[in-house]
Amino acid sequence: MRRGEIVALRWKNVDFEKKTVRVVESVEQVKSNIRFKAPKTEKTRAVMLPDYAVEELRAWKEKQAQELSELGVGATEDTFVCGRSWDGGVRKPDSLTGEFRAAIKDAPNIPTVRFHDLRHSHATQLLKEGVHPKIAQERLGHSTITTTLDLYSHVTDTMQNDAAEKLNGAFRSAMRARSNQGPKLG
Repeated sequence: MRRGEIVALRWKNVDFEKKTVRVVESVEQVKSNIRFKAPKTEKTRAVMLPDYAVEELRAWKEKQAQELSELGVGATEDTFVCGRSWDGGVRKPDSLTGEFRAAIKDAPNIPTVRFHDLRHSHATQLLKEGVHPKIAQERLGHSTITTTLDLYSHVTDTMQNDAAEKLNGAFRSAMRARSNQGPKLG
């Protein structure tokens, strides 16, 4: 997800049973103010979550509700998943970037990367693992598959090599099977 989509995410858009997050809005920072808008491509999307993410979100929802309760704030389904710590309200997207930088600054063995690089890493890993580019496009919220393929052509080159190797293996296997059958009797 883009950082504006992350800070706009509300608990009502997290479906623990279906293991999905619905991206329905985004937050844009305009000078010192913020405004809500549709996602970048103007379309909502559902993103399936791996089990570990569902577990982490469940635990966070419980912890967040407890923390807000101690402050006299009641958590609801409209509460932001990554809301401000003092009232659960919407955060500025820049705050997410700042917290990410601080979290990795002194972490051992973690290279300095931008927050948005996490999105690129996700897409690259999906394609390297053989996930169909159309699925990657839908998860990322790109308007067309062309956008996904253009941005991640370095990965699709590797996929081309893998495809050629698989074809080579299939061809050699078929040739071995054919030679093991012996001559055909007429």
